[in-house]
Amino acid sequence: MQNIKNIIFDYGNVIFSIDFLRAQQAWKQLGINNAAEFFGHKQQDEIFDKFDRGEVTSDEFRTYIRQKTGNQALTNDQINTAWNSMLLGIEAGNNELLLNLKDKYRTFLLSNINAIHYDHIMAYLKSEFGFDGNDHIFEKTYYSHLTGKRKPEPEIFDLVLKENSLDPSETLFIDDSPQHLAAAQKLGIQTFLMTAPDTLQQFFKREKL
Repeated sequence: MQNIKNIIFDYGNVIFSIDFLRAQQAWKQLGINNAAEFFGHKQQDEIFDKFDRGEVTSDEFRTYIRQKTGNQALTNDQINTAWNSMLLGIEAGNNELLLNLKDKYRTFLLSNINAIHYDHIMAYLKSEFGFDGNDHIFEKTYYSHLTGKRKPEPEIFDLVLKENSLDPSETLFIDDSPQHLAAAQKLGIQTFLMTAPDTLQQFFKREKL
């Protein structure tokens, strides 16, 4: 990693801890038998991609879940709670690290997210840290459901690069999904795969960035 001037951060399992197994268990409890195939880190039902792009609304997503479970009595809160169960929170020190990095680099957030998770996380940031979102931590934030594009589609990376006049060779992208990194690499972006038990704070200390 040389000549880094810009850093693009994924959110889930880079900054904000998530647990896919908890979501799978929650879907199973609602009545989805093939929960691991229905939703996972590397494969998922097409409804999740559509939800990430904002192509379906929260109500349409919940209607789909009721259809998949065969249970029309499921409430909005039951579905939201199951879906949000994977969202664990932010490790102490991550926000402070990101604020410090903003003084040294041009920093951006690029997250595959949906309306239900977005609302939950915005409420969490307000209650836990008093933050009104993430806009003060990064130069600019990109949420898939607001852009209509999601990783690993090259269009979302092109958007970030071109909109901010970033040189890919001077840009580092940190993500926990190999398929997302592969797409960024094709555009000449430097990448790092975040895998547990490694952490964002350990990475920056180790790399002396």
